[in-house]
Amino acid sequence: MILDHRDILDNLFDGVYFVDQQRRISYWNRAAEQISGYSREEVLNRPCSDHILVHVDQQCDNLCQGGCPLHATLLDGQTRESEAYLHHKLGHRIPILLRVCPLRDPSGAIIGAVEMFSSNSQMVAISQRMKELEELALVDALTHLANRRYLELTLDQRCQEMDRYQWPCGILLLDIDHFKAVNDGYGHLVGDEMLCMVAQTLLANSRSFDLIGRWGGEEFVAIMRNMGGKDLYATAEKFRRLVEKSFISVAGENLKVTLSIGATQLQPGDTAKSALHRTDQLMYASKRAGRNCTTIDFAVR
Repeated sequence: MILDHRDILDNLFDGVYFVDQQRRISYWNRAAEQISGYSREEVLNRPCSDHILVHVDQQCDNLCQGGCPLHATLLDGQTRESEAYLHHKLGHRIPILLRVCPLRDPSGAIIGAVEMFSSNSQMVAISQRMKELEELALVDALTHLANRRYLELTLDQRCQEMDRYQWPCGILLLDIDHFKAVNDGYGHLVGDEMLCMVAQTLLANSRSFDLIGRWGGEEFVAIMRNMGGKDLYATAEKFRRLVEKSFISVAGENLKVTLSIGATQLQPGDTAKSALHRTDQLMYASKRAGRNCTTIDFAVR
């Protein structure tokens, strides 16, 4: 029995889609649906640049507005591979590894291209950990991140490790800017959707042994083990830029938010309370500096 190639593609773990010379999507496999959240019906015959995946690169520049590997392959026929962040239908950003190849007719002319993309995150390990925490009532009901209680317990452990072994550990406090305006202008259901979008962006772009949790309201805390000051600042800035480039769609409008972030490292003698107080002060310094920025302890830069 000969299988249709689309039956084969539908059983791959990688997302696969075909475009023509105008970059209109002509095929979208099941894995593409699962990774992106967009169904075939929502994307077929639409240009891939039409607010679907909206890839951004490592600097969070929009690839649809310049530097798109798919577009470049349509022009020169070269195969390409790169890392990027796609826009999930629910709004958050997912790191992916993408590969682009040309499609040619029998004469060798380029008639389109195929992009294959796979999740480049450690979501499987993270999801398993979240499931275990949920059984212990340590997960925030809305965002499914670690809740405040679990963050406090973990931070106490990291403080003890600092005193005993001097193991480096970074702490981030991330606050959504002008979140009250989202609730007041669009309603609490949209506000909840925005909280979940930010939560999933942070979670999808963290390491499996980091802990990302909701501290309360529109505040999130990240506990980053074995991370020095420079890497901590770079990670905070990555989170900030990815959230800034993410959005949810509300009545045809792409709604965005930004983050103000405080960053510090645990010091000998720190308690969970003292570390979080210091990080809170740094976060408010970011607010005073105009928001949408990161403030880190000078001593740990």
